[in-house]
Amino acid sequence: MTLKRRIAVNVSMVFSILYAISAILIYLSYSSFRKQEFMDRLEEKALTTTKLLIEVKGIDNQILKLIDRNTINKLYNEKTLIFDQNYTLLYSSIDDASVNWNVDLLKKIKNHKKIYARDNEKDILGVFYDYEKIDYYVLIAAEDKYGNTKLQHLLQTLIITFFTGTTLVWLLTYYFIKRLLKPLDDFQKIITSISINKLNTKLQETSNADEINVLSKAFNQMMHRIEKSYIAQKEFTSNASHELRTPVSRLTLQLDNLIKMENHSENSIAYLKNMSNDVNQISDLINSLLLLSQINASNFNALLKKERIDDIIFRSYEKTVKIYTDFNMNFEILNDDSSLEINGVNSLLEIVFNNFFKNAYLYSLDKKVNVFIDEEPGKSLIITLTNSGNKLSLEEESKIFNSFTRGSNNQKNAGSGLGLRIAKRILEIHNANLSYAYIGDSHQFIIKFPIS
Repeated sequence: MTLKRRIAVNVSMVFSILYAISAILIYLSYSSFRKQEFMDRLEEKALTTTKLLIEVKGIDNQILKLIDRNTINKLYNEKTLIFDQNYTLLYSSIDDASVNWNVDLLKKIKNHKKIYARDNEKDILGVFYDYEKIDYYVLIAAEDKYGNTKLQHLLQTLIITFFTGTTLVWLLTYYFIKRLLKPLDDFQKIITSISINKLNTKLQETSNADEINVLSKAFNQMMHRIEKSYIAQKEFTSNASHELRTPVSRLTLQLDNLIKMENHSENSIAYLKNMSNDVNQISDLINSLLLLSQINASNFNALLKKERIDDIIFRSYEKTVKIYTDFNMNFEILNDDSSLEINGVNSLLEIVFNNFFKNAYLYSLDKKVNVFIDEEPGKSLIITLTNSGNKLSLEEESKIFNSFTRGSNNQKNAGSGLGLRIAKRILEIHNANLSYAYIGDSHQFIIKFPIS
């Protein structure tokens, strides 16, 4: 669950709990109020009827019933019973409703002076009345139709507003949280897009003093330090490589001149050739380091042009054959409809295939490489290079594209361990994917170029 949803859910839960508690308190409060208000009405009606019957001369049961029937404040489904001290029924209203009673109930009324009970939909009130030292017991029952209807309506209203309010709070909270945290979403997109060629990327800063702006400033400061460190490292590598190339070139030239001289013994010639090979290996290493420091230029996209990949492969093969004359290549296009054009820099891509071909010659068993070109329609141009060779260990496979990594079974061959690293770096800035697998006694490298 995302942070926005988690905050929205938590706020909605808190609101729901507080609103539910408030709704319950409102409902219980109104229910208690309805009960007390209706009890007051029942008591008033009971005492009024009793006083008319007992205290007012000339009013008998029939007149009292007539008065009761025509009263303005008549209660719904009302029934009134009045008993004397001998528990004899003195008066019963003319309503069809009934009230269940017994002597124990009347005794209970005398003890408590007033009791309340509920029978289904009826509210029942028992009242003790003392007049001229004579005890009277009044039972009155009625339905609070309007009060219960209001209570039911209040319950429905509270339930509807609870779910409506909770939904609105969740949606509004999610909306406002999304707006407030939008800079974080932009932050994430920018961070995801940062690569080694975009170390000068900066987040937008505002004059606000909120945490997001503070985080943006801290991030920009961090990126500035990283960029400075990277530039310093790249400049050091480039400068060191340039400075080393001159003396190494002189050593190579002097060794070549010494080898051409005829007054050396065979041991001296062999020794000089070994020195020349070592110097050439150092020269290759320096050139590789210099190339690694240059291929991350930020203006790389401006150098891209449409190139035919088959032309690049054959030019690289021709250069490799001039050095390793017994090297062979098997070239095959698996899909005749394949689009062989890609966006790239010709010189850099030639270096990629030069490194693959050199490795295939040095480390294969038959001095041969197989190149297959295929296409994943509408997605990528797939180039597969395979050559025979001994299997690497799992640890060596996991580090095959790291700098200065060489297989333990190929330590006898000269090399810097930077060839595949350079190839991968060049392919990365071309937005191409490079993968490795060992299948059927063969090393397999798969390159996927996005179709231009």
